[in-house]
Amino acid sequence: MEKQWQELTPAEKQEALFERWLSPKDPEGNDLKFQSPAAEKAYKERATRFKDALQLKKTPDRVPILPMLSFFPAYYAGITPREAMYDYDKLAKATKKYMLDFEPDVNSGIGIATPGRVFDILDYKLYAWPGHGVSPNHTYQCLEAEYMMADEYDALIQDPSYFFTATYLPRIFGTLEAFKMLPNLSTMQEMPFVGPNLIPYGLPPVQEAYKAMLEAGSEALKWAGAVGAFGNEMATLGFPGGSGGFTKVPFDVIGDTLRGTRGIMIDIYRQPDKVLEAMEALTPLMINMGVSATQMAGNPLVMIPLHKGADGFLSDEQFKKFYWPHFKALLMGLINEGCIPFSFVEGGYNTRLEIIRDVPKGTTFWTFDTTDMAKAKKALGDVACIGGNVPTDLLAVGTPQQVKDYVKNLIDTCAGGGGYMVANGVAADDVKPENFKMMIDFTKEYGVYK
Repeated sequence: MEKQWQELTPAEKQEALFERWLSPKDPEGNDLKFQSPAAEKAYKERATRFKDALQLKKTPDRVPILPMLSFFPAYYAGITPREAMYDYDKLAKATKKYMLDFEPDVNSGIGIATPGRVFDILDYKLYAWPGHGVSPNHTYQCLEAEYMMADEYDALIQDPSYFFTATYLPRIFGTLEAFKMLPNLSTMQEMPFVGPNLIPYGLPPVQEAYKAMLEAGSEALKWAGAVGAFGNEMATLGFPGGSGGFTKVPFDVIGDTLRGTRGIMIDIYRQPDKVLEAMEALTPLMINMGVSATQMAGNPLVMIPLHKGADGFLSDEQFKKFYWPHFKALLMGLINEGCIPFSFVEGGYNTRLEIIRDVPKGTTFWTFDTTDMAKAKKALGDVACIGGNVPTDLLAVGTPQQVKDYVKNLIDTCAGGGGYMVANGVAADDVKPENFKMMIDFTKEYGVYK
């Protein structure tokens, strides 16, 4: 008799997710029909190459290549980032052109070009995006502000879901301002409380806000359909998906999108206990965010962009007190459900390496931006798969030979014994195509295990 999911060990759950990734299904749940035997063979080779690297095995043939993408496929195909965000067909065609011309080991998808029309409908305030606050030819810009006030920690701690619905969303979406009037439905438990709790839903501003949500939801569904169809097509052509989910470290949830950089830095001095309590409340939500996505996708990788834990932002003691404990709890929560946390380490982590190695062997993946890769290999090589560090400025203004030399040094330094992937340090936008292709092609040529 088969074990139920919760009866499986973390390793068994991971293998079950990998099995789903290695044996993809179509949207109806049937075995995927590849477009050719060669495509099926390529899919299996690429997926196995990734799996072995993540599990610290020397891959069957060579070092995997994981290009990190933002709007590069749009630039390469001659469309603007704005077009990529508003015309899903153009976006899919542009990304397909990139995939077939460059042939990376995985499909990073088209999801980075999020649906601009949704943001228009909801009057999104947290970001400027192409054609809305920044040039149609440029990428996103985060607009930090205090979307949670310094005296609102208790409200967040006591009921995070209600805080996000009735306080945070009205501040970052102009169209949802009326959500401030919504009741906490956890109080609607008995007959006397039903009528009073429903009154706000009869108010015209609340109804208009919900109409906007429905309109935005319809647009988001169109976008999701395009994302899903593209991923399915790429799989039939032999390219497995690059990650199955997304989540964030609790400190970054507060520091990026609630209190902002200035706010959280003040708070760790003025009300440190409240910051810690809030992160404790957010951690289960962030674990579930990653786990639920991987269960749907059948892909164990969960991307976690790391922002405010970088060298120089927090002292080592602050990192150990405020960042790492809940970050590690997030990692372990994901690992226990069979996921592989894919930490996208922006900035440098040179002073953090000995701390973050405190994870079970073969369960995490770290791509680095400016971290010293020799130090990263020495500190993490026996416990975690690592990658990254090909600089964006090199890809943008360097020469193919300079890229080749840089990648060669990375492979020489990090590939020994397996558990390594070549990747650029941050997601690529307007970089030179010939440099990006050199990063990919030279890895395939030189990164062969002897």
